[in-house]
Amino acid sequence: MYKIEKKDFGFKLTFAGEVGEKELLEWVEKSKVQLENYQNEFGVYVDLTNLKPIQSSDINHFRTGQQLYKDKGMVRSAVILKGAITTLQFREIARKSEIFEGERYIDAEKYPDWENIAVKWVKDGVEPY
Repeated sequence: MYKIEKKDFGFKLTFAGEVGEKELLEWVEKSKVQLENYQNEFGVYVDLTNLKPIQSSDINHFRTGQQLYKDKGMVRSAVILKGAITTLQFREIARKSEIFEGERYIDAEKYPDWENIAVKWVKDGVEPY
């Protein structure tokens, strides 16, 4: 399952459960539509707290989506995670899509106020920790 929501700072993306190729391709296409006429710099908040580890064959689809957001003006992103495998996967995806520098990873199990921390980074550039 995935969801794209427009926010005052840009976008909130939510991925949960098992997300496969079909859904990821749909997410990329719907993201293109959302970003089509977007001309401002923006931030992205990504909630992966309920996402199961992704298949290695689907990693490129996440990378394609991240690159799309970056190319359209994303300057900062915050990724909320639970679990070592998913965290490692998304750090590697970010490195390969060249968004790693502006991305912060927040462990939902370590920081109970993770949503507020993420929004402060995305919206105002306040370092999470």
